[in-house]
Amino acid sequence: MALANQDLSAMAKMDEVMAAPTSRLRTDGTVDKRNAPWVEKYRPDKLDDVAAHKQIIDTIKRLTVENRLPHLLLYGPPGTGKTSTILAVARQMYGGQLASMTLELNASDERGIGVVRQEIQDFASTRTIFSNKFKLIILDECDAMTNDAQFALRRVIEKYTRNARFCLICNYVSKIIPALQSRCTKFRFAPLDGQFVRGRLQYVADTEGVKLGPGGLDALVELGGGDMRRSLNILQSCHMAFDQVDQHAVYACTGHPLPADISSVLAWLLNDRVADVFQKVIQLQVDKGVALVDIVRELHPWIMRTSMPVRAKVALVERLAEVEARLAAATSERLQLGALVAAFVKAREIIAQA
Repeated sequence: MALANQDLSAMAKMDEVMAAPTSRLRTDGTVDKRNAPWVEKYRPDKLDDVAAHKQIIDTIKRLTVENRLPHLLLYGPPGTGKTSTILAVARQMYGGQLASMTLELNASDERGIGVVRQEIQDFASTRTIFSNKFKLIILDECDAMTNDAQFALRRVIEKYTRNARFCLICNYVSKIIPALQSRCTKFRFAPLDGQFVRGRLQYVADTEGVKLGPGGLDALVELGGGDMRRSLNILQSCHMAFDQVDQHAVYACTGHPLPADISSVLAWLLNDRVADVFQKVIQLQVDKGVALVDIVRELHPWIMRTSMPVRAKVALVERLAEVEARLAAATSERLQLGALVAAFVKAREIIAQA
């Protein structure tokens, strides 16, 4: 009797939850973006909203309008607009039929040969009754697929070309077998130019009421490195943590050393005594909470911009790469700091000879 009462109360609570109105769901089945991360909230809905890559966007737009869309292979670094582009194409082609006409699989899904033979093949082999459009199958991060799955996918693409179009998205095109590459039209999405990232960040900041301070946008663009997703995540994190998003807030939020600190470290390494440099860098790490691997990584672009003989730059970059590799293997930071200082002592000798 007690168990029956518990079951009845659980069912009643379930009915209350299902009957309760929710502000997250809309009548058309979409999710309200007001509480979504800014990366998803400001994902482009149309091809015209995609930042940069104008030639690629114009080509895909023309193929879509003329209903001659081929199989696509979009590759390039993360955060450059590959997934946003193909999702905008799907919305433009299908409109309200988007859910029934597209199949999207990500690297989080199983990517073995079984998925290709069952889920993908079942979706591609069927045609819609009231529409003569082809279906769209999006395989995101397809460089994570096994070789067996890629060989099976090659045959599926050939067999169901009349019913479906495939869009393969990856970061490393070298991991895609040549048989798949030859069946697709390839587009490379390069890292975004700073002006496009800056314009989009300014639009998001104005829309969300973010108070930008001196050097804030420049720091967001610099740390993003052409990755729009990373820049937006940093902007949202800084907005939540600080009242004003300036250069100091951005670098403090991400844990990167300030450019002024890296400039000081480079000046010490090129001019001061070995023992003094060693102590100053250690003190900087203690005061600012900076890891040596971050200092080594940030020194590289500063070295390339510094005026010194080419032989010295080559020697320094080579030693910096070795130090960073050893730091990644969890070796002693003090020993690697000594190796870093020694590398600059050798570079000083080359500069003096020149």
